[in-house]
Amino acid sequence: MSEDTIFGKIIRREIPADIVYEDDLCLAFRDVAPQAPTHVLVIPKKPIPKLADAESGDKELLGHMLLTLKSLAEEMGIAEDGYRVVINTGKNGGQTVFHLHMHLLGGRSLQWPPG
Repeated sequence: MSEDTIFGKIIRREIPADIVYEDDLCLAFRDVAPQAPTHVLVIPKKPIPKLADAESGDKELLGHMLLTLKSLAEEMGIAEDGYRVVINTGKNGGQTVFHLHMHLLGGRSLQWPPG
């Protein structure tokens, strides 16, 4: 279950993280292995293992997370030049922590396809 993941432990403050934003619905922190000069993860406090497990009742939460990413991009000075939002879903999608999370990447030119 996602409560037992490293992200669940970050939410419960059992392990440290460089938290840049928090509210009642989500938490944002800097990635420990950044893939760009700005690399922040936004996670829901509600345990959802992966995007494929989200339900119609999660629409408000998912929208809130995207708007949080937008605000963070503005605050971190990467909104004007552009940034990427990534959601890896499932093993073949590159997901390694099974607690839904969105990556905010920016601060350099990002290539396509990503890899």
